[in-house]
Amino acid sequence: MTQKYFELEIKPKKDYDVFLDLIESIVADAIEESENKSIIIRSEESLEDIKSAVVKFSEALDIECEISYLKKDSIDWIKNYQDSIKPVIVGSFYIRPSWEKSIDDKINILIDPALAFGSGHHETTSSCIEAIDKYVKKDDELLDVGTGSGILAIASAKKGAKVDICDTDEICIDSSISNFKINNETINNSWVGSVNGAKSKYDVVIANIIADILVMISNDLKISVKDDGILILSGILDKYENRVKQSFNDLELKERIQKNEWLTLVFKKTKEI
Repeated sequence: MTQKYFELEIKPKKDYDVFLDLIESIVADAIEESENKSIIIRSEESLEDIKSAVVKFSEALDIECEISYLKKDSIDWIKNYQDSIKPVIVGSFYIRPSWEKSIDDKINILIDPALAFGSGHHETTSSCIEAIDKYVKKDDELLDVGTGSGILAIASAKKGAKVDICDTDEICIDSSISNFKINNETINNSWVGSVNGAKSKYDVVIANIIADILVMISNDLKISVKDDGILILSGILDKYENRVKQSFNDLELKERIQKNEWLTLVFKKTKEI
């Protein structure tokens, strides 16, 4: 460990979850959420680029955001962070960091939060995993759009699906590939890009992104699903629910899962789009 590290603390005056989604999508280092609704990032590398991105983001949204950026003496902050992360049980799955023991009667998923973007604790991730537990079957062909850490794709692979992944961020693809390896699972295909890069149709398509993007790529998502296939959409704040439903109103809504203000919507494609 180096003698110094950088700490960036971000405290938006409103729309905290929107800022958290941004940070989770662009940061590969450990992310900590404090009780006073601030997001803390620590890294041995400079965080100037992340700071600049947050400043531009807050200005574009016209949301005041307190930002603190410091260079500090190293303590064992990684260990402190690890001590604060607890494993989580979601349906048949037990999602744990590497320093926690496995549970024999659960499907274990190994994700180190300090090394990845998703760890199963966020409402959108856990509700997606609930949907995977219910709808994904052995030998399903499945695509995870915007894969992030790959946790949803890994859960699907452990249910026996043949999994493809894509993400517009190459770092996410690399992270997912690493996480698949430590979980002893195999990716069928991966690419940097979005669902429009798919070469075939799937039994199940998952997209845990944000409402605006889901609406923007709705046609591509629907085309990528086989007839009678399942589309799992998440990352949706409840205030945007109708907007998303309207874009997918030619599909059958099978299930609506809500955790706090976050929604996961499960659709079935009953006819050719």
